[in-house]
Amino acid sequence: MNKRNLYIAILCSAVVFTSSCKREFLDPALKTSVAAENAFDTQFRIESQANSLYGSLKNGSFYGGRYLVYGSIRGEDFINETGNLVTASDVWSMNLANSATSVKSLWSQAYVTINRCNVFIDGMASKGNAVVGDAQGAKYTAEARLIRALSYYSLLQVFARPYADGNGSKPGLPLRLTGITGPGFSDLERSTVDQVYTQIISDLNYAEANLPATNATALLNTTRAHKNTAIALKTRVYLSMGKWADVITEANKLVPAVAPFKAKVNVPNDLVADITTVFKTPYTTAESVFSLPMTSSASPLDYPGTQNSLASYFYFTNATPGTTEFSLNPVGVIANTGWKSTDKRRALIFTSAASKQFVAKFTTASPYTDYVPVIRWAEVLLNLAEARVRSTNTVDAQALLLLNAVRQRSDATTVLAPATVSDFTDALLLERRIEFLGEGLRAPDLTRLLLTIPLKGSAPAKSPTETGYIWPISSEELSLNRLMTDN
Repeated sequence: MNKRNLYIAILCSAVVFTSSCKREFLDPALKTSVAAENAFDTQFRIESQANSLYGSLKNGSFYGGRYLVYGSIRGEDFINETGNLVTASDVWSMNLANSATSVKSLWSQAYVTINRCNVFIDGMASKGNAVVGDAQGAKYTAEARLIRALSYYSLLQVFARPYADGNGSKPGLPLRLTGITGPGFSDLERSTVDQVYTQIISDLNYAEANLPATNATALLNTTRAHKNTAIALKTRVYLSMGKWADVITEANKLVPAVAPFKAKVNVPNDLVADITTVFKTPYTTAESVFSLPMTSSASPLDYPGTQNSLASYFYFTNATPGTTEFSLNPVGVIANTGWKSTDKRRALIFTSAASKQFVAKFTTASPYTDYVPVIRWAEVLLNLAEARVRSTNTVDAQALLLLNAVRQRSDATTVLAPATVSDFTDALLLERRIEFLGEGLRAPDLTRLLLTIPLKGSAPAKSPTETGYIWPISSEELSLNRLMTDN
């Protein structure tokens, strides 16, 4: 097989019941595989494939680890400890090449996930719906479309200009919506940023309409999509587009007008009293709108792996606390005097014997089975608060209540009272830095607002007009897609 066809074969989603990344393409007699023509013959096979889509999303090269790492370390709150290119020192230093491991692996795994979703959606339409019935078929398709939407959204945050730069008119991504199951389909030009976002919203609208209002257990409400998952993700997507009215519309479906701010429909999502419990077993708090579970299973691989896991980047290396890839910047958010020592979120910081500080949200040793948070209820509340203020250019009462709900759950002694819009948005962005430290939201927050990515240590600042503000396109895509253009 030539290089071009091999690349397409890797992107093609062989219909298998495993969450591993590429092993299925290397072993033609893989025991867990099913011939494509039989893959939608039974409820069990369809259910297994639906589960495998979540497995592809949580691959360590994508949302199971590295995507959150990149979103964290591009910001100003981390210092690189190792200088290791394999573990993203070039991401931190804002000096990426098209051939960088981080660039190629994130692009590849995201498109593997997208294509698996496409193959599944196509298969449900051609056969699967007839097997499970239209309603159940729509539910399965909704899960696939939600995962596809999240994958495209994630790629946009690093590989495309922010929506605010030209109102979505800049080059976005190749918008692949049909499953590739053979060679010959590499060439596709980039859709605009707006066109990709439009598809993301379309997928999430379909997901909201066809996902269940609630799943059977707390575990499934955390790890498998439901209506609140789609709505919550839409608040994030619209926030990234600067469409404040749409953020408010979506958030108002869930968030009451007054405290306590517990979801008024579907899954009873809510802030938990102690934030530290969100990051501990069983990981199934009401705050966890959507998380990706990990187990110690090695066959198939069900954990992110050493050089992908959040713990190995931020907390553990070889099960030794404090010897890791990235420490916290001593002049970053941890130095902010408004973040009090009594704030419960300070308990999620580990200080080593050498007085370096590290994120302690993800602390399990190898094989690194911490659940990965995709979206939490706290984010929905802060998304709504920001949108309310930016939409009217005034600080309103509900926005203040929402901001303080997040702050006071961890620091009951503080009441935030910013009087001006500028002060409010500064306070809100600070709150997001504190609340979501190490969860991958900092860089997307900076870029969606066209803010300069600040310097940290020896890494330079990057203004929105500078090369490196967004990533270069994968060298593999440029080589094999003749219609692709670089950033």
